[in-house]
Amino acid sequence: MPDAPADLAALATLACVLEASAPKPGNVAPGRPFRDMRYEDFVASAVAVGPPLGQAGQRPLGEVIHAAIAATREWTAANTNLGIVLLLAPLAKAAALPRPLRAGVRVVLAQTTIGDAVEVYAAIGLAQPGGLGRAPAQDLAQRPSVTLLEAMRLAAERDGVAREYATAYETTFTVGVPALRRARGAGLDWEEAVVETFLAILAHQPDTLIGRKLGAAVATEVSAQAREVLAAGGTRDAAGRAALAAFDAGLRDAHNSRNPGTTADLTAAALFAALVEDGWRTDPSRNDRAQ
Repeated sequence: MPDAPADLAALATLACVLEASAPKPGNVAPGRPFRDMRYEDFVASAVAVGPPLGQAGQRPLGEVIHAAIAATREWTAANTNLGIVLLLAPLAKAAALPRPLRAGVRVVLAQTTIGDAVEVYAAIGLAQPGGLGRAPAQDLAQRPSVTLLEAMRLAAERDGVAREYATAYETTFTVGVPALRRARGAGLDWEEAVVETFLAILAHQPDTLIGRKLGAAVATEVSAQAREVLAAGGTRDAAGRAALAAFDAGLRDAHNSRNPGTTADLTAAALFAALVEDGWRTDPSRNDRAQ
């Protein structure tokens, strides 16, 4: 696995660009802006976060996350990547350890401190995300008094990113990365493979951003629709692509309230994890790693 800062920075930026460039249903993509952000904002953010994430092996986790969000704010005023940074930073730090990536993630998360939580709370305040709501304990309006991992465990039921911390990236490693490898192994190009990975994650679990905005029933319904799109063929044939287009249209409104944004973040995590473990391959037929 790459552990040099420059290599990790490049892979982090690449993962973010690949995720943003794919036309994932209900998300910003080339030619598909939201009212408050565009594709170019995500590309600029990808460039911004590379250097801080590349230094993850040499800095405390909370500092890495705060630095990446601060760098993002220098490039764009939009909250393009808070969830992505929260997910990629532990992966980048784990990649610098002499052990398998998920085992490294477990070590990184177990070693988080209250100081890390303080830095992350500050980063969240800097990003100014919407739709977080209030928490009964360790709310973002308060100074944290527990480690970052403990704070994430408290939020795991209502937030998919926090759930990854609490489960040592269960969805990333058991759903996202395998889906991406299957798609690439089947010959799908990167754009198609990213969309299929996104659909696999959304089909597996409701998007918590939608759930916080519109309720659990709507989030569950959207996941069911993702399963229907995959069953119809997804990106792999004309019927699937027609179902995909209809799904995308149904998720778009003036307020982006049905945006599966957490699923997009998890897709970026799967991309980065796969790139770290497998390397960069432009030819999908060469991606024959055993699952």
